[in-house]
Amino acid sequence: MSNDSYGDGQFEVHYDTDWKNLLEEERFRRELCENILESYILNQRWYGGKASALKYIEIIDDFPIERENDLFYGIVLEVNYKEAFVQNYFLPIAFVTDGSLIGDKYITPIKLNGISGFLVDALLLESFRKQIFEKILEGDKFKYKEVAYRRGRTNDAKGYESSRLMGVEQSNTSIIYNEKYILKIFRRVYVDENPDYEISKYLTMKGIFTNTPKYLGSITLRFSNKNVITLGLLQALVPNQGDAWEYFTNELKGIFDEISKQHPDVHTLKSTRYLEQLELSKIPNNILAWCPKLFFEDVAQIATRTAQMHIALGSERSNTAFTPQAFGNDYTVWLKNRLIYQFENRINLVENNIYKLHGLALELAEELLKNKKIIRKQLLDFDEDKLKSERLRIHGDYHLGQILVQDHDFYIIDFEGEPESTIRDRKVKQPPIKDIAGIFRSFNYAIYATIFNNESEFNYSQEELFKIAEVLYSHIVGVFLHTYINEVQVANLNIGYIKEIEFLLQYCLLEKAVYELGYELNARPTWAIIPLKGISNILNQQNYE
Repeated sequence: MSNDSYGDGQFEVHYDTDWKNLLEEERFRRELCENILESYILNQRWYGGKASALKYIEIIDDFPIERENDLFYGIVLEVNYKEAFVQNYFLPIAFVTDGSLIGDKYITPIKLNGISGFLVDALLLESFRKQIFEKILEGDKFKYKEVAYRRGRTNDAKGYESSRLMGVEQSNTSIIYNEKYILKIFRRVYVDENPDYEISKYLTMKGIFTNTPKYLGSITLRFSNKNVITLGLLQALVPNQGDAWEYFTNELKGIFDEISKQHPDVHTLKSTRYLEQLELSKIPNNILAWCPKLFFEDVAQIATRTAQMHIALGSERSNTAFTPQAFGNDYTVWLKNRLIYQFENRINLVENNIYKLHGLALELAEELLKNKKIIRKQLLDFDEDKLKSERLRIHGDYHLGQILVQDHDFYIIDFEGEPESTIRDRKVKQPPIKDIAGIFRSFNYAIYATIFNNESEFNYSQEELFKIAEVLYSHIVGVFLHTYINEVQVANLNIGYIKEIEFLLQYCLLEKAVYELGYELNARPTWAIIPLKGISNILNQQNYE
């Protein structure tokens, strides 16, 4: 590498070749992987390996993306970790000489055949964004050797008008086109079709569930004769007022302000029976006095949309990727192995991080360690012989952040599945109740996050606020369950009888809370109290047989 400093601590690297032939230069490939990319990707929001020790990076595929005089390259990186696993990432790259186009958002300064410039992420450039959009609109999936650009049948775009990167940082990179369409470029990629692409296309083609962005096209890399990598998903842009997490935490702040203002005796507030279904008309007046009925109507509407999503995903009878399946021994073995491995990982995390916990969080962590044999037994008690319902393709990572809000209606997005899971595991058919557990845990999070973020403003002790939280949560669960179960049963979706639903929900709630604990201990230990309290509450409820 060159020793010419660029002035900001980075060095300008020199190569005696031009941009067109740069990727054939072995020294460039080696130095890109060994010296340049590590510091760059560690600072990217989409990089998911920050909690692991990076060992080395390799380029496992590269291909040109070109039209007329605009030449870019796509590279697929294999990131190897010291913990003996790998992740693959997609990075489109470009060479620019005009620094004003990208500011300080470059990978590295670089000089090619004496011409100084910058190696950059191509998505920063409008010319690149325009090119890939136009190729999708062409829809000739066999025109380019390595990459297939597909146009969905419902795509009504006439041409390129404008593009901009979506302002919110996330695990993928999203581009807004013509203020009507959104192209999600997958950063972490898999040698298989992405579930988000599969499910979005299925729901659009079947046309059964409309409260999700419509599939309009895709970009797929032919990685080998038998394997593909989904690089991009084009969908209709859903007008919205933000996501349901933001919406409901704002609503909950108002609810806690109101009850704090009225200050009723919390001992007069009663939770519903555990997992009891509750009609909107049966919500007690002493709850509605501080929690408006419209709040519960919103909960019921999410339940309706969730039920419609599952009905659509469970209605297939010919496409084997989506046909419902009965429970069986193979699934049970897969589930138990996966969950016990995950649980042991969480126990180790708690033991190694317990010094970070204080007060109630520490008490709950000690309770968890004391009860680890009971929890392990509950996870191993899954018995497929008692289950008469069916497994489906589900959302898999269902929470309030995956739902968009528009005028008291809700649109479900992002079907990629759990970030921790392998691509194969994300496609395993699961009980739809697992999604319900996910949304319940998310509501539980929203309630406790509201308390922790605003506790000094509320005119109650923490113990009293927790009592209010459980009362409110039980009524959310009751309204949701009543609406959801009625909706799916009318459509004859087989989710089992009440005892089976309650068993699966209890099981999946425990699974989700254990899953959450790992994230919190790694990312924000002060919030570990939320899944720890969730686990404690679940263990202290009646077990259904």
